[in-house]
Order: sequence, then structure tokens, then C-alpha cells
Amino acid sequence: MGKGLLKLFTPEIVVVLTAMLPVVELRGAIPLGISLGLSPLESTVLGFIGSMIPSPFILFATRPLFNYLKGTRPFKKIVHQLTNRSVNINGAKIRKYGVLGLLIFVAIPLPGTGVWSGSLAAALLDMRFKLAFPSIFIGNAIAAVLLYLLSSGVISIIQ
Repeated sequence: MGKGLLKLFTPEIVVVLTAMLPVVELRGAIPLGISLGLSPLESTVLGFIGSMIPSPFILFATRPLFNYLKGTRPFKKIVHQLTNRSVNINGAKIRKYGVLGLLIFVAIPLPGTGVWSGSLAAALLDMRFKLAFPSIFIGNAIAAVLLYLLSSGVISIIQ
């Protein structure tokens, strides 16, 4: 049974699932895919697809879920900390520059930026889905291209 289950997890599925994880996203999924034998282009496309899957759920579910959890004793403090942290750290720049700020924030291929953080900040700043999602999509595409160029050796950050 265990071996049959492992056959479901092809390198392609592993890359998509890895890209869906917060913090890791496509920044970790692309190198992982390459290490599993996928081409840089295939790893990039699969990482991009996987990293975009959580965004609509985060954009639509964060506010209602946080509002509900604020009313519960065990989660009230945690929700306030998460909200304050996301809005104070990322929100000022995103609020100042709007959708362009969100796009740039998501496009920077560094830990702490990306689809999860951008989607959470957009949701907490009450950005409309029709503005936030395209910004996140384009920003993530830019990050994917940058990581593809680094992973395929087209550009190098080490001389």
C-alpha cells in the first residue's frame, strides 16, 4: 500500500504541492523540481501553478475567518498579532503604492515575500479581488521568471 501511494507523488506533483506551501512557494519548488530531474522550465511552470492555487482562498477566506476567530478566546490574541504584523510590516508599502506595490512585493523572490504574504496583506487591507489577484499573478510570474533565469544559469548572482 505504501509503495502505491508513493507512485501518486510524481516529481511534478511534488513540485506543485511544495509550491503551495507558505514561505517555500515557488522559491523552493523550482530548485526542488530541478533536483528531482525536471527541467528548469518545467519546474518553473509547475511551481508557478502550485504557488497560485492558495491565493483565491486566502483572498476570500482570510477576513471572514479572522473575524470569526477574533470572537473566540483562544485565538483572539493570535489573530490580532497576525493582523498587526501583516498590516504593519507589509501593509504600509502596499497601501502607499496600491496594486503596483502589491505586484512588486510579490515579485521580489525573497523569503517573506510572495503569494501567501501578498494575498494575506491584500485581504487584510480590504483590496478588491479583481485588483489584488491580477497584481499577485503578475508579481508571481515575474518572480518565477527571475528564479527560472537563476536556476537555468542564464543569470548569476555569484561571480
